[in-house]
Amino acid sequence: MRFRNLAALGRRLADALRDLAPIILVIAFFQAAVIRQPFPDLAGVAVGLVCVVLGLALFVQGLELGLFPLGEAIARAFAHKGSAAALLAFAFCLGFGTTVAEPALIAVGDKAAEVAAEAGAIAGSEEARNTYAFRLRMVVAFSVGLAIVLGVLRILKGWPLHYLIIGGYVLVTLMTLFAPDEIIGVAYDSGGVTTSTITVPLVTALGVGLASSIKGRDPMLDGFGLIAFASLTPMIFVLAYGMVL
Repeated sequence: MRFRNLAALGRRLADALRDLAPIILVIAFFQAAVIRQPFPDLAGVAVGLVCVVLGLALFVQGLELGLFPLGEAIARAFAHKGSAAALLAFAFCLGFGTTVAEPALIAVGDKAAEVAAEAGAIAGSEEARNTYAFRLRMVVAFSVGLAIVLGVLRILKGWPLHYLIIGGYVLVTLMTLFAPDEIIGVAYDSGGVTTSTITVPLVTALGVGLASSIKGRDPMLDGFGLIAFASLTPMIFVLAYGMVL
């Protein structure tokens, strides 16, 4: 088992290096051929690249060994237990909890608060910036929790995915016409950063595991789509948040 894990990790390292090779070559080409300047702190850049390759390999390996099996096992357990209320409560908590912990959302919230303070939209104090960023994160996290609940209901009821997605984006488009200009970009970015390193693996595993456990559901057709809801609903809620405030 140990040797198999080491061999799998070696393959992940090779895959990570292959996946990162294009961007490394692009940066090296433009630095040498266009900018025509040596790399600043070449040793630091090299160490950073090694860390990125190793981190990406370990992350993917961790998903396969831990998060994907865990998410699927929990979904199957809830499906066999037959408690829809418990399943929906778990879905909301999973969406809310993973989104609160998303590093990308934390970064966007902090940067949005900083820019809002510079523009005079909020007070310039650290407390005001922290409050703005925290409220933004809570709005996004709450919306993702509801999105996962909606996605689970879709799997349970067999609702068509495309109707829900099209309707959601029509609503986003209409709300954009009335939302303050200052919140539109933040709202759109909030939809993207929620589907990042923590949320995607667990939510995907939940959808696939649930669809695999319910009779009459196809994991390929019904198990995917939760991530689309997790990207869509934050835009709606942040736009509404900006309109209300």
